[in-house]
Amino acid sequence: MNFTASTFLPKLAAPMLALALLSSCGTKREAVDLLVTNATVYTVDSTFSKVEAFAVKDGKFVAVGPAADLKAKYQAAQEVDAGGKFIYPGFYDAHCHFYRYSLGLSYADLVGTTSWEEVLQKLQMHRQKYPQATWLLGRGWDQNDWPDKQFPTKDKLDQLFPDVPVALIRVDGHAAIVNQKALDLAGVTTRTPISGGTITRDAQGRLTGLLVDNAQRLVGKDIAEPSPAEATQLLMQGQQNCLAVGLTSLADAGLDKANIDQMAALQQQKKLKLRLYAMLTPTPENRAHYLKNGPVLTDNLTVASFKVYADGALGSRGACLVKPYADRPKETGFLLSTVKEYRTLAKELAASKFQMNTHAIGDSANRIILNIYGEALKGQKDRRWRIEHAQVITPADMPKFGQFGIVPSVQPTHATSDMYWAGERLGAERLKTAYAYKELLKQYGQLALGSDFPVENINPLFGFHAAVARQDAKNYPATGFQMENAISRPDALRGMTTWAAHAAFEEKRKGQIKPGMLADFVVLDTDLLTAPKEQLRGAQVLQTWIGGEKVFGRK
Repeated sequence: MNFTASTFLPKLAAPMLALALLSSCGTKREAVDLLVTNATVYTVDSTFSKVEAFAVKDGKFVAVGPAADLKAKYQAAQEVDAGGKFIYPGFYDAHCHFYRYSLGLSYADLVGTTSWEEVLQKLQMHRQKYPQATWLLGRGWDQNDWPDKQFPTKDKLDQLFPDVPVALIRVDGHAAIVNQKALDLAGVTTRTPISGGTITRDAQGRLTGLLVDNAQRLVGKDIAEPSPAEATQLLMQGQQNCLAVGLTSLADAGLDKANIDQMAALQQQKKLKLRLYAMLTPTPENRAHYLKNGPVLTDNLTVASFKVYADGALGSRGACLVKPYADRPKETGFLLSTVKEYRTLAKELAASKFQMNTHAIGDSANRIILNIYGEALKGQKDRRWRIEHAQVITPADMPKFGQFGIVPSVQPTHATSDMYWAGERLGAERLKTAYAYKELLKQYGQLALGSDFPVENINPLFGFHAAVARQDAKNYPATGFQMENAISRPDALRGMTTWAAHAAFEEKRKGQIKPGMLADFVVLDTDLLTAPKEQLRGAQVLQTWIGGEKVFGRK
């Protein structure tokens, strides 16, 4: 005999009990920390799907889909109506200098100066503001933005600031103008030897104060680092600037263990919310420690790569070219170390679990490093070794990115900043395969997009615009610069989210809005996929969230 509820209850009671059971099941919803609804959510998943809502628990996405479905399933401690705004995975800058950018916030800001005279005026104002500073430091000048396009000399600096050392870093970080006081402190003379750089002299053989690439180290070693308290304050200011433009993860290119330890401590104290992929400078000390102890892999910090410099920058003619510069027929630039040293390091890293990420601008530097990568990796195509910048590539070398499995890590605003003068350096034919992002994407299948800030602006939307429209802030040129190498809007969004994460072996944790991923996302007032290109740079970040916590909100 089967015993059921109807066996013991009157016939009317059975349906009433069933209804009650169904009702109690319907009200028991799963607890989550956050439910976001009424949004256009670009998940950037494998199908590039759009949804209207998602749920977050314990710092990760647990569900995405229709709002009605999620509301029926989840009980949220916090529910956010996005007001129909647009949500994307947290933006990931795949190549920047966050630590140095933050410390540089105390320097005189020389970005956008239109003459050497304007630089000097800004320095005088800065000196009045900080009269007790032991050094007068500035960053961001670019002689290509000046009428005569000539590098400055130290003469005016010596007149205005004879008693305080001055060091002014060019916008690309690969050259500096210093005064005589700084040269004297460093002991630099016309007889000082230098390799992988230039101590510039004038026609009479006198020092001009211009130091290029490795020569900057001669003076830089005398500049004291800020105190831990000062550094923390500057890092917090730098973080706030990043959060305000939607950045949640950063690849900081070129750090020492002490820098990383300092930022890791701030992360552990819950002060530094940004997630960091820290590239190590390959000093003997860094190599000895990390190659022995292995990578650091946490949700907030990845230390699994070394940042190497192959050459300098195109603007200061330090980029290493196969053939001479078009505007300096006797110069080809130079490598910053020897081929033997690069080959030795590549072999050492190939035997480890670390990536090798090499700054290569000129076509000769790119060729040399690509070939060394191919030799060292011996067919291992998923080590994700990277070329940072990959700026000028010969047609013959372009296929090596796919052949060897090398990640192109590029900065789209470099193309639109350099387009005014890059042709003068390279000539028309060589320019055709410079800043060739679409071709690099074709070869490797992905692009990691960054800004290289403070070389460029920290706003990742400027890079998005440059990548798809190939225009600068003035929407110049009207038809775009070398539009054959523009990339699509979905690919540009992938490049600053999931592809940037892939370049760091983090794609299983970051870069998409889907269950299991870290709940990093950004709310914008603009649909980046459909808005007129003229509106892209002006898109406003309304909110930035990291791990389900709101870390920035625009008033």
